[in-house]
Amino acid sequence: MGSDFLYSLLYLEVNVISLVLVALLHYKTSGLTKMVAQRNFAMAIDAQMVFFISDTMCVTMYYGLFTYIPTIVFFFKTVYFLSTSLMCFYWFVYFEHLQGTSFVKDRKRVLMSSVLVWITGLLLVVNIFTGMCFYIDDNDVYCRGPMFILLYIFSYAYVFFTCSRALVRMFKKQYYSQRRKLIKLALFPVGPAIAGIIQFINPALPLACAALAFATLIIYMDWTDEMISVDPLTNLNNRKTIDHYYEMWHDDKDDNASLYLLMVDANKFKSINDTYGHLQGDKALIRIADAMRLAIKGHHKRSLIARYGGDEFVILIWAENEVAVQNIIARIDRELRKLNKEANAPYDLTVSIGYEKASPDISLKDLIENADEHLYSEKAKLR
Repeated sequence: MGSDFLYSLLYLEVNVISLVLVALLHYKTSGLTKMVAQRNFAMAIDAQMVFFISDTMCVTMYYGLFTYIPTIVFFFKTVYFLSTSLMCFYWFVYFEHLQGTSFVKDRKRVLMSSVLVWITGLLLVVNIFTGMCFYIDDNDVYCRGPMFILLYIFSYAYVFFTCSRALVRMFKKQYYSQRRKLIKLALFPVGPAIAGIIQFINPALPLACAALAFATLIIYMDWTDEMISVDPLTNLNNRKTIDHYYEMWHDDKDDNASLYLLMVDANKFKSINDTYGHLQGDKALIRIADAMRLAIKGHHKRSLIARYGGDEFVILIWAENEVAVQNIIARIDRELRKLNKEANAPYDLTVSIGYEKASPDISLKDLIENADEHLYSEKAKLR
């Protein structure tokens, strides 16, 4: 059995495993949500599966696992580049949804942005008659044409644009609440890009499909993790994570610090909703979440911030003493004032905070109730 045959068999196995993996991800996400973002995620995976199949067929035919038919190879190469363009376009739209950009709210702009897909399709049609992008020569060998690189440029421009936007936003203060997500989006193409460059130089290496499948798996895991443990509005942890963190605390003591629970509640939040609308109310909650993140950022001990419900938040934080906790509360107030000024909000947004020190003999429910009592004592002072 020849080495080329064994190699093509290996290539087939790697790509089939990658295909099965993304097909399973497609199946798992199917029907979970009707959000437009997830429909684009599903379409990106559809295009990705076509990409995997066409890539596999071209290579395995070239190396003799299947009968080499030049016309069929040319057909699958055409499908390969068209599916690449569609895949990159749908990833682009999906990532723009994840970043919450205004671009995806305008259907016309989204349709207009598909122009590179149409140009790629036109190039591939013209290529059938001219071979300017790729062709099969007289010796039945696949060759790249002078315009070959355009097929990659037009496709990868989508991913480059959206990931560059995520990279820029990472360093802007107003997107602090999205920073973890933005980092993942900015890093998403790194692995596939490196694999793609290597396979561009040496088309025989089975790297692109495996790298894409792995990157898709990471995006899927991040999405499911957010559905389970992250509040979609503020990107904070949700109520379930508070229970888990408190349980872990009993097994993870710190002799140099104690655990404190802070209850944070927006003052006069109902009047903000009633007067300025729920959209402004949502923006207010996001600013509170950002203020807490910024205040905790400089704290050298561990912490957890979660949305408890409505306009209430919980912070579980390790601190040396009550003075350290009061300093954190003061920092939250300062950061919130700064963010309000930057947002030019038409209302005064403040919070009341009550806290309680945890102890092994107190349940989480009682700890929250005690902190809540202190919180409403603070609110009474305002009245």
